[in-house]
Amino acid sequence: MTSPDCYAPTAMAHQDPPHQEFRSGDPWHAFCYLVAGVGFYGLLGWLADLWLGTSFLVAVGILLGAGLGIYMTWSRFSLEPDPTDTQASTKNVTTQELQ
Repeated sequence: MTSPDCYAPTAMAHQDPPHQEFRSGDPWHAFCYLVAGVGFYGLLGWLADLWLGTSFLVAVGILLGAGLGIYMTWSRFSLEPDPTDTQASTKNVTTQELQ
């Protein structure tokens, strides 16, 4: 137990940390996914065009990169909470229950 002159709330010590961290919705992450996807796959398409002597693979690479960038953005920011996860913030914990 604690001494009477030391104030230490017992409810704070018994809170569970959240089990799942939600990802932030930073718009720069979405922008970087799109630009990196278009740039990387566009460059691969351009190199394939030079190697194969074609002229359409740049467009295919750009479209593929944009599609993958959109998918990466969607998969990063569409994190849903686990329905079986119980969070401490939804419980009403009193000091009588803790003792």
